[in-house]
Amino acid sequence: MAEINGFDIAGLKLIRPRKFGDERGFFSEVFRAEWLPDTVFVQDNHSLSEKRGTVRGLHYQKNPRAQGKLIRVIAGAILDVAVDIRWGSPTYGRHVAVELSAANWSQLWVPAGFLHGFCTLTDATQVVYKVTDYYSPEHDAAVAWDDPDIGVSWPVSAAAVTLSAKDQAAPRLAEIGHPFQLEG
Repeated sequence: MAEINGFDIAGLKLIRPRKFGDERGFFSEVFRAEWLPDTVFVQDNHSLSEKRGTVRGLHYQKNPRAQGKLIRVIAGAILDVAVDIRWGSPTYGRHVAVELSAANWSQLWVPAGFLHGFCTLTDATQVVYKVTDYYSPEHDAAVAWDDPDIGVSWPVSAAAVTLSAKDQAAPRLAEIGHPFQLEG
């Protein structure tokens, strides 16, 4: 059982699996295929960010290796961000930002056609996520985390953020063209 809610941006879903606890601890079904019909996951990833204020993103993989991601936090907390970059979408360039944490046990489904990134809200944050295609270095791409055209209100300043070299050099959304088209 899980509570599944959508957003104003079509395709994104917030999933809250139930936890059943007793004196031993808890049990939770953290994924069931029926929650995301027609979605097949091929790889699970796990990241550890040692410091609060670490930003990973905004990332995507280009077609034909685009990835959908189901993200959850098993230690700490993040501000998780998904940006619609499906050209032709009425919500193109808009984003959703939600807090995911080990405490709130929520997950975010981000389908292909979106940028994805997060900022750690605590030290020693661990994020696990399922993806619908394998990592492909030649299709790996990013957009600047602080692109003013996207306007994410990150909980860290540019002076205090921890970024990878790749994310420091990422272009703005206006510079990447239109890697995804709205389907259907």
